[in-house]
Amino acid sequence: MRTFGKWLGRLLLLMVAGVTAFLVFAPAHVEQSRNAVAEHAPYPVSDSAKALHSDLIVGDWHADTLLWKRNPLDRADRGQVDVPRLIEGNVAVQVFTAVTKSPAGQNYTSNSADARDNITLLAVGQLWPARTWESIFERAIYQAERLHKAEANSGGELRVVRNTADLNAVLADRAAGKTVVAGMLGIEGAHPLEGDLDNLQKLQDIGYRVIGLQHFFDNELGGSLHGIGNKGLTDFGRDVVRAVAERNLVLDLAHSSPRVAREVIELTDIPLIVSHTGIYGNCPVKRNYEDDLMKDIVASGGVVGIGYWADVTCDDSPAGIAKTVKAAIDLLGEDHVSLGSDFDGSVATAFDTSELAALTQALMDIGLTEPQIRKVMGENMLRVLRARLG
Repeated sequence: MRTFGKWLGRLLLLMVAGVTAFLVFAPAHVEQSRNAVAEHAPYPVSDSAKALHSDLIVGDWHADTLLWKRNPLDRADRGQVDVPRLIEGNVAVQVFTAVTKSPAGQNYTSNSADARDNITLLAVGQLWPARTWESIFERAIYQAERLHKAEANSGGELRVVRNTADLNAVLADRAAGKTVVAGMLGIEGAHPLEGDLDNLQKLQDIGYRVIGLQHFFDNELGGSLHGIGNKGLTDFGRDVVRAVAERNLVLDLAHSSPRVAREVIELTDIPLIVSHTGIYGNCPVKRNYEDDLMKDIVASGGVVGIGYWADVTCDDSPAGIAKTVKAAIDLLGEDHVSLGSDFDGSVATAFDTSELAALTQALMDIGLTEPQIRKVMGENMLRVLRARLG
């Protein structure tokens, strides 16, 4: 009996050790595989490109860094964004987007809202608070709390901005030589509202300012670009769109169905964004809206954020992304193009955010003028933010 007791004790210790090892190492392994940066030699950047890049205001509409189990204040050996790498890349404004639900078997063509949810497994595996395991609203709250905690512990290097005054203060401090990044909260799909319009105020209160309507599946608001059919807005979706338009919030059409996008255009008179995308005429895939729809979206005064991954650019090298930017300028005009990396969004890329000077070099190489580069890298984003944040 004593021998059996020792054996059982050892077995329990092994089980605990195994679970502990899984919780410690598995999240890092999952992210390493999902957010890979291709091995590459340093990209050549001329002195003139370095000088221009250091003088730019750089802004990025979309990164999913808060989804992963690492401290955004520490320079990581995985993923694509953290505050040290944002500083190295001279990024002034970074939107941190909360992912709260993702269907198993996720693809660009067709996904069921009833599919098993990957984020539930990630929330449990990364030891998120139990309140997040069954509530997508609480997942949005928790990711916002993570950004606010990072701000509090950053020694002033990260500042969460909620309005134009906050944004301008960060930019003024940067111009005065201070090392600080403006962080902003965005939501990737408004399903965390859980069908309750009152939850929009709660998300706004905790700092969310960029509101995407859909992600990879149809939700209570309407159809996804990757859902079942080309569904439009529901009555609830129309109520949310009106509420977003009436508040100091930015409305993001990334992942919405073409029908939803056209209905939003009809319902609103505000600058709309597509936060992370490519240009169909340059890379003809379903993930990219067709060119005519893109023209109608930016006619609102809005912008599209060009992504950094091959599924939307057909070439994820700095030169390939620059080619996409040039195609966007040719199609939409230089005032309607910005950056939306989708870094840390389960996409493989050819560089991380610390290497953005290579993109500046590529934009110079493809023939963009300095004023055009300044607009694309950040000024167009700032114009929309100042128009909407109040």
